[in-house]
Amino acid sequence: MSKRMALAISVVLALAGAAAGSLIIFTSPRSVSTPGIATGRPVWTEVRWQFPMDQWGLGKAFQCKPADCGAEANLYLRAKIGFCDCTSGVANDDDLDRMSDFDLVGGVASPLGVGQPIAVGRMKGRSRTYALTAPNRPDRTAISVVFNDRCDMIVATVIMLHHRPLTNEHDVLEFLNSRTVLHWAEASIGL
Repeated sequence: MSKRMALAISVVLALAGAAAGSLIIFTSPRSVSTPGIATGRPVWTEVRWQFPMDQWGLGKAFQCKPADCGAEANLYLRAKIGFCDCTSGVANDDDLDRMSDFDLVGGVASPLGVGQPIAVGRMKGRSRTYALTAPNRPDRTAISVVFNDRCDMIVATVIMLHHRPLTNEHDVLEFLNSRTVLHWAEASIGL
């Protein structure tokens, strides 16, 4: 083998080795703890319902701590019996906006995007993320999820104290599809 060929092979092998080393460095998982950023999956703990009784009765409240959600997030669930369109359910974003529970938590809701169709158990509905503003209160982000069984619906409202969602709709839907919430929904609307 010529010196030239041996040198070329050495350079190619060195470059390949360096590239492989860089790939390992850039793709190796790292555990970095950044303040204000969630480091795990949301953990929802039931807390006391803080709102007065109204025409919809008392609901269920859950909280996710900053260590799990990046900032405190509160989830409120309420059953609204006989309030949903029995044939079309939550068909579009206008239905979702009308059925959402922003009156409960206060503030003016502005959509941050289009709603998405969702499923909770065997029920169908929609979800959407909103900016929530109110005088003398910090800006918040809200996720509204409304799903129904015939004429009855469940409204889930998640409130986060940051203007960008730290808990996403997928994480909320995962919790709404948990045994805890599905059992409550069954008892509340008689599934």
